[in-house]
Amino acid sequence: MMSFMRQFIRHYLLAVQFFTRIPVTGQLADWVGFSPAMLRASAAHFPGVGVLVGALLAAFTWALQTALPHNAYAPLVAAVLGTAWGVLLTGAFHEDGLADVADGLGGTLDRERALIIMKDSRVGAFGAIAVVLALLSKVALLALLGAVSPLLLAGALFMAHVVSRTWPLLLIRLLAHVGDVAGSKSKPLADQITGWSLAAAGLWCALALAPLVAAQYAFNVMALELSALDWLKAVGLALLASALAWGQMYRWFKRRLQGFTGDCLGTTQQVCELAFYLGLALAL
Repeated sequence: MMSFMRQFIRHYLLAVQFFTRIPVTGQLADWVGFSPAMLRASAAHFPGVGVLVGALLAAFTWALQTALPHNAYAPLVAAVLGTAWGVLLTGAFHEDGLADVADGLGGTLDRERALIIMKDSRVGAFGAIAVVLALLSKVALLALLGAVSPLLLAGALFMAHVVSRTWPLLLIRLLAHVGDVAGSKSKPLADQITGWSLAAAGLWCALALAPLVAAQYAFNVMALELSALDWLKAVGLALLASALAWGQMYRWFKRRLQGFTGDCLGTTQQVCELAFYLGLALAL
């Protein structure tokens, strides 16, 4: 049992180290270690990374909005600063993937040329436009949810970060990894994902969402005079919107690239996160 827990913690910390700027350094990093096999195993903890990032952002935005003067601009300020801190926490890892995919698939219809463009570190017009629109959409939707309730904004952030980090794992499971295999940062984790890892990721997601959905109803949604059924429908619509966004990404990458790259995983996370906010906003 102790050996299992030690392995669990090491894989989780490796996922945190790989996908965030949260420091896992020094002796802790030495204890965690690294190998391609460990990085593959850490894929099961991607939703767990969402739990950590989502919890930090939820606490920050809730505290900020409640501390600000209570007027129409407070949700907007909280949404802007919360989004900025989220970018810092993750090192713009997923936004970078979105920019690369937008440049590659927006700049050409040729598969091989698109893959070459996606490897280029320079950001083109399509990439810049995609990131700006994604950030603007995120801020607008979060401000809209914050205008309803600060706790609703916090809950939406937490749930969206967990859910949006679960969907990309299905791309790894269902599509082939394409591109420059030797130079790809994602290859060690993206060449395969076991059914057990996928199940573990789903368990991460379910265990994180269940108490949050209940707490949101108990402490926030009751104040909005919604029934339990209405709240469950709202969360269900948010999950459905996120699932539909994933389906579109899957079809797009399968048709245009016949597979996926690490940038596609980051893009999927961003799109599914936005879709979750939109679905929740529409439901409410």
